[in-house]
Amino acid sequence: MPTLTAHPSTPLHGIVRVPGDKSISHRALMLGAVALGQTHVTGMLEGEDVLCTAAAMRAMGAKVERLADGEWNIHGLGVGGLLAPHEDLDMGNSGTAARLLMGLVAGHDFSATFVGDASLSSRPMKRVIDPLSQVGATFKAAEGGRLPLTLTGAKDPMPITYELPVASAQVKSAVLLAGLNAPGQTVVIEPKPTRDHSEKMLAHFGAHITVEELADGGRRITLKGRPELTGRDVIVPADISSAAFPLVAAAIVPGSDVTVTGVGLNPLRAGVIETLKDMGANIEVLNRRVEAGEDLGDVRMRASALKGCTVPASRAPAQIDEYPVLFVAAALAQGDTRFEGLEELRVKESDRLSVMADGLKACGVVVEQGEDWLLVHGLGGTEKRVPGGVMIASHLDHRIAMAFLVLGLVSERPIAVDDASPINTSFPGFQALMQGLGANLTEGE
Repeated sequence: MPTLTAHPSTPLHGIVRVPGDKSISHRALMLGAVALGQTHVTGMLEGEDVLCTAAAMRAMGAKVERLADGEWNIHGLGVGGLLAPHEDLDMGNSGTAARLLMGLVAGHDFSATFVGDASLSSRPMKRVIDPLSQVGATFKAAEGGRLPLTLTGAKDPMPITYELPVASAQVKSAVLLAGLNAPGQTVVIEPKPTRDHSEKMLAHFGAHITVEELADGGRRITLKGRPELTGRDVIVPADISSAAFPLVAAAIVPGSDVTVTGVGLNPLRAGVIETLKDMGANIEVLNRRVEAGEDLGDVRMRASALKGCTVPASRAPAQIDEYPVLFVAAALAQGDTRFEGLEELRVKESDRLSVMADGLKACGVVVEQGEDWLLVHGLGGTEKRVPGGVMIASHLDHRIAMAFLVLGLVSERPIAVDDASPINTSFPGFQALMQGLGANLTEGE
């Protein structure tokens, strides 16, 4: 278990590109595998989570080949053309890979066993088991609907209309992917908009999909089943969830000026930008553009005098993965920051709400937490530093590890993370990138 330690840092400076968007990389592999012809992907994230998806698509018959850094070709089998795997599908640490692939497999007449690491095996799968059972799939799962799990797909998959009990892009996507090989129309109704990469990419590959805005603020997504998907070129933008770490670091380390290029700015993912603006961050988006249906831009952050604010629950779906590092930003703000609507954090790679609250307290930050909220009492200004001087347990959670390493850059004493290896699931090269900007990160305590 490699320990990584962050020490008080001098100003951060530079122009960098973080790895490709994890959500889009997963979906490019899956849809490329069920499209006809060749899909060419550039900017692919090559973290462990995405490599698990690539291995799973190969195991089910697709030809998936890496050409160069971030450049991949997928030769697909067509909708309904996946083959029964001869081995377990190892999803590693990735809830996205597990839940979306269950959706894709649910529309195929064969069985597949899904396994994962200790963190993934503790996370709930019932949220996708329920709707996919309506499609006609059957499941044999560990206690509590967890991995390891064997899914037998439907011989005659049924189109369903499914109203999401909670806003979840993963569940929405699983149902839509199951609907690809079902006749007729599959409909998903979501209570509030969640990231729409699946809808955009399905349309990009040739599916007939419509999105209707509802009067109550939700959305109704309708997919026409059994389309002929065609291989496409996919340009994967830089992952905003990864970009958030160097950006927040630049905001809180005095004298910093950092630009992250080519960042995906999908409006349903870019809540972190709005929250940092609400906190008074000196942040700007440059060179806005659209590639393969996704909004991109270069994001510049300069050291900022952050202030506390209330972050509404309505923004949670658009920044669900960025909360750990936003809590760090709030720790250095002037005044209190209240984050609401955080219940989903309790079923991530770890219980991120409790783990972050406990870790912040250990570092000397005063916080209060409820079932679905967190109040961070900011230390008050650009010259303040947290006491630090602790070892943080990452709980096999990459975002927990990176968040506390960012906090260590503005601590009086170093902050160490007990196991930095999970960072490779989403942000390979994190240590080198941050060191290139000037961050003082060292291996060991």
